[in-house]
Amino acid sequence: MADFRSLIPMRRGALARGNYDPFSGFRDEMDRLLEDFGRGLPAAFSTEKGGFLVPKVDVAETEAGLELTAELPGFDEKDVSLDIHDGVLTIKAEHKDEREEKDDDKHYHLVERSQGTFMRRFALPFEADAEKAQAHLEKGLLKVTVPRAAAEEKKPKSIPIGGKK
Repeated sequence: MADFRSLIPMRRGALARGNYDPFSGFRDEMDRLLEDFGRGLPAAFSTEKGGFLVPKVDVAETEAGLELTAELPGFDEKDVSLDIHDGVLTIKAEHKDEREEKDDDKHYHLVERSQGTFMRRFALPFEADAEKAQAHLEKGLLKVTVPRAAAEEKKPKSIPIGGKK
């Protein structure tokens, strides 16, 4: 009987240690790729190590509708837009920052600019009442409530019967 483990790429010594994981190399490569991708992004989107971080979002469906909480540190109300279209809630946040430092005694002048855009879409699992949706941003925490649309009573409709023409 053939030993199929010899066909699976792995790290050396993984079998000898008894903790064989065929996906560890793939996972390491994906981590490296995402770290490289996130370098140079604004502070609101990057970790201390330079990796990419999407703001955390909590979504809960309740009997009343949908409750969403998103962490958007450093964003102001004017930076964030929300809309509901065709059963999809879209959150878009754009952040631009410019900082200038100057010290004539030490002979330096520093200008830093950064910008970033965050957009996330959520398909609503029910018919929403977009007119009654509410959002509140305070201290970097965005809270959105989207109520369900009132259920319409469906009345039976008569269909006229016509004869031959």
